[in-house]
Amino acid sequence: MNSEEPAGDKAPIVKIFKTKWFARFARQQGIDDPALCDAVDRAERGLIDADLGGDVIKQRIARPNEGKSGGFRSIVLFRSGHKAFFAYGFPKKARDNIRDDELKGFRELAAQMLAFDDNALKTASAANAIIEVKCDDRDEEDEDLPE
Repeated sequence: MNSEEPAGDKAPIVKIFKTKWFARFARQQGIDDPALCDAVDRAERGLIDADLGGDVIKQRIARPNEGKSGGFRSIVLFRSGHKAFFAYGFPKKARDNIRDDELKGFRELAAQMLAFDDNALKTASAANAIIEVKCDDRDEEDEDLPE
């Protein structure tokens, strides 16, 4: 799936962010950054729960101390090997899926946000519109945005 796969087992470093809305949702539901890192790592390995087209995927996130099947669904703006933005989340029991008009909006948002260069990422981060997700096992290799 990823044409930029490096030699060996190591996946490329993907910059992972959560929107301000998703950060609030994650905090309220007890979803931590390692769970988000795991969801993106699975997507990088081709384990995508649902490819919704237009660089939008749906990934399952386990409830804390439970499994993924009854957990949360997240809408992620995702381009393999580059960036991932957690844009929306919901408990599986709350709704089955997103509506067509919502999907259209997420596709438009993906086109905009996945085109962000480093300056746009810094600007959005400084405005608290996005928050970088910290993946402990990658932080020493990743180029962190200035705080």
